Amino acid sequence: MKVIFLAIILSGMICPAFSQELYVNTEPASNMATHSIGIRLENQGYFNPVYKNRTSLEVMYGASKDLMVHGSLYMSDYYHTDQHFEGGSVYAKYRFLSIDSVQKHFRGAVFAKVSDINNPLVNQEIGLEGDNSGFQTGVVFTKLLHKLALSASTSYLRAFDNSGGYKLPVTNARDEVGYTLSAGYLLLPKSYENYNQVNLNVYAELLGKTNPGYGQSYLDVAPAVQLIFNSVFRVDFSYRTPLYNDMVRTSQNTYLVRLEYNLFNVF
Repeated sequence: MKVIFLAIILSGMICPAFSQELYVNTEPASNMATHSIGIRLENQGYFNPVYKNRTSLEVMYGASKDLMVHGSLYMSDYYHTDQHFEGGSVYAKYRFLSIDSVQKHFRGAVFAKVSDINNPLVNQEIGLEGDNSGFQTGVVFTKLLHKLALSASTSYLRAFDNSGGYKLPVTNARDEVGYTLSAGYLLLPKSYENYNQVNLNVYAELLGKTNPGYGQSYLDVAPAVQLIFNSVFRVDFSYRTPLYNDMVRTSQNTYLVRLEYNLFNVF
């Protein structure tokens, strides 16, 4: 019992130190603690010209220090007049590189995602979070420098026909390239005294995709604010807007609100 209690305390003290890596719109190369479970409830939406929103429930599990998996379910009124269950996705990330030193580290990971969605296919963007059935694979690198964390990723996406008999139009791209660049900075606390201190992080993220051969691409900027309470409860606020866009999609000019609770040393 003493060992378990000590592990919980250490998890609470170590995780806040790297909290500026808990990006709101992207995943870092770092993983959650081994044998921990995270539960996310997220809502995002837009006004164009009427209000539409999507809610997702996500469960995350730290299988080992190098492997974590996520499972997500989606519901929205993006493509229907009422809220509609859209399907789900599974995500896995494996950390293959870890170079650690005092208050800084460099990490690399590969990731993959598969989704099964039952919505009409009207967008040029391939979005596996409720819009498209398909898969994604890529690589991400994250650098921590004391209170600043930088992360970059690139990925390949492949779209399938959606469930429910929805076929991908022949005019739509089946292949897409995604890329992100994220920065997070720990504003508070100025110095750590215990794991009950509230963390305040600010983020700036660039999110882009390109459909090769179709002349369709976009690049969004997504500023965000994050609060972490008692090292286990997290609240995120973000808004993304295009720097440029020539792609039909629902992800532009959207807000995001997320609640996340983490359970450490579950097994």
